[in-house]
Amino acid sequence: MNSPKALICGINGQDGSLLAEFLLQKKYKVYGTSRGSDNTNHKNLILLNILNRVKVFNINCKDLKQVVNIISAVNPDEIYFLSGQSSVGLSFEEPIETFDSMTVSTLNFLEAIRISNKQIKFLHASSGDCFGYIGNKSSNENTSLNPRSPYAVAKASAHLLTNCYRDTYNLFASNAILYNHESEFRSARFVTQKIISTAYKISRGSKDKLELGNLDVVRDWGWAPEYVDPIWRIMQRHIPEDFIISTGEANSLEDFVNYSFHSFGLNWQDHVILNSKFSRPNDIHWSQGDPTKASNLLKWKAKYKMKDVINKMIKYTKTTNFL
Repeated sequence: MNSPKALICGINGQDGSLLAEFLLQKKYKVYGTSRGSDNTNHKNLILLNILNRVKVFNINCKDLKQVVNIISAVNPDEIYFLSGQSSVGLSFEEPIETFDSMTVSTLNFLEAIRISNKQIKFLHASSGDCFGYIGNKSSNENTSLNPRSPYAVAKASAHLLTNCYRDTYNLFASNAILYNHESEFRSARFVTQKIISTAYKISRGSKDKLELGNLDVVRDWGWAPEYVDPIWRIMQRHIPEDFIISTGEANSLEDFVNYSFHSFGLNWQDHVILNSKFSRPNDIHWSQGDPTKASNLLKWKAKYKMKDVINKMIKYTKTTNFL
């Protein structure tokens, strides 16, 4: 029996590289797309020691012709769209690039599948940010979309396009609605990595101060390496559906900061400066997912919650002496 083939759009990112490793363990042939082909872009694949086991194509996903060509060349069984500008904060500064890189690119893949091979399964990595703020409670798959940032608008648009092509053209097209998920592969611009790396430096004698915006925001933080499992499980179903992937636990950013600094024997209040310039123009006060559907139908439940995530990121930081 031939090995299944998967095409991962955004294979160099946190989720793309972790999914590539996961699929290789499942005996897949793994291909990926990237906006660049040098070793700087491939650093996650190199750290996971899988760069020589995947084939990476440098393409512009905003170009329909290039997307059609890559699908024709690979002829994948499954396409995972995990690409695009992934920073909520940066999306306010680069709204056009954010929208094009996620929404136009997602549309190109859906259209290319419709044109070339409707048997290809497609998954779009959606976001819990699409729901906006619904009060201090969790969202489920039936919650109305109410995006409040350019990033969330782009994700919501791609989310709805995925549903549109599923319903209109009978494609296997699903959304994995991912809530915040972290790992050592997060770039330094993400607040979780910023918090832990700064706390570590201070514990080693640095006089740095950590500048943050609103500490009252509440998020549902999970461990990225275990989120690729339900992403794959969604694609193994016979019926395409949307699933929330989250821990179901909510914690404030202050909780995250406090636990991180305490883990290094530090009092966060001695080292953190609140600066309004780091607050987003239109932030979501509370973002929490209800993973009941994933638990019932995918038979998946998050093992690691916020404190576990912090402990794992700290362990990696200390191991690598990340300064």
